[in-house]
Amino acid sequence: MSTSIPQFPSEKSLNLLSRLLFERSATGAPKTTLKAELLRLTRPEFDDLLTLAQLNHVVIRALEPYEGIAAEARDSERSAWVLEALEAERRRIDTAMLFLDEICSEFEDHGYGVTVIKSLDHWPDMGSDLDLYTDASPEQVCGLMQKSFEAIIAARSWGDRLACKWNFEIPGLPESVEVHVGRLGQTGEQVTIASSLLMRTRQIQAGDHKFRVTAVSDRLLISTLQRMYRHFYFRLCDIVDSAHLVETGAIDYDDLRMAATRADIWKGTATYLAIVSDYVKSYRGTGLELPQMVQDAAQFGGSEVYYARGFIRVPILPQSARLYTAQLAGVLGKGKLHNGARLSLLPWLATAAVVGQKLTGSDKGIW
Repeated sequence: MSTSIPQFPSEKSLNLLSRLLFERSATGAPKTTLKAELLRLTRPEFDDLLTLAQLNHVVIRALEPYEGIAAEARDSERSAWVLEALEAERRRIDTAMLFLDEICSEFEDHGYGVTVIKSLDHWPDMGSDLDLYTDASPEQVCGLMQKSFEAIIAARSWGDRLACKWNFEIPGLPESVEVHVGRLGQTGEQVTIASSLLMRTRQIQAGDHKFRVTAVSDRLLISTLQRMYRHFYFRLCDIVDSAHLVETGAIDYDDLRMAATRADIWKGTATYLAIVSDYVKSYRGTGLELPQMVQDAAQFGGSEVYYARGFIRVPILPQSARLYTAQLAGVLGKGKLHNGARLSLLPWLATAAVVGQKLTGSDKGIW
């Protein structure tokens, strides 16, 4: 029996999507050549582009300028494609935001500290699940979610148990709700970041709702943990989000370096920003203005990443492996043996996930 091979969006779609997000003419508008290419897309090619935008959480930010291009050209056919996709995405986000607001309010009404992590970094886009961090106990979290929202606790993988996180399925909400309890990191090794996370939060307005979200430095550290130490791939939203923070002067680099150094991931954080800068440079001609201390600490840059299976991949060997080794050495060097023991399990989890995926087609239950 033949095994079907999953189809992933094309590299052509990555190029078009990246140009929509980053490439600009002298007036700030999309370039004429890009407009012409977008107005020649067939329906299958548009669907491929849309799938990639959905995977990379940039549907709103990419399709809004596309709709403007189609409207300007009086291309009613492509304008209809884009408007239909935008309407569907906005409906999804509106529903998710209502639930997210209710969940956060319920935590706060019970006196539990809570902050949104990751999910609102992409605003006006939104990720494929809702992520929260809380200082409540696991029993309190599970009790609240089940009683207040009739939530079902999803099966937990080995990685979930180590990371001290729970996933909940709520009736009427397509996205899952992922709650991190007292720890961060793939193996729950990051109590350093977690210990001050709630004290450093800030309030933002997202649409008609207000939420507590992480400080800018903590937001970048969480992105670094996710991209450089766990998944080893970037979504385009990571690049757009982080580039915006740099360009708007939102980053306090001294605070970022101190927080990252305490967590033993400064080299990884600097490398993350270097990759973001280099990716932007590949479409704009100039990179981001990163301070010298970031450039000096970065271990590699955008020339090392590549596109595969819908995402921009970070090489694991030897580049990311060296970052992991440096993190583990830093944790153990500070005498944090318990956290070091957790972190030392990461290669075994990764190996088990790869083997499991080859045997069953899924790494669920492991990663």
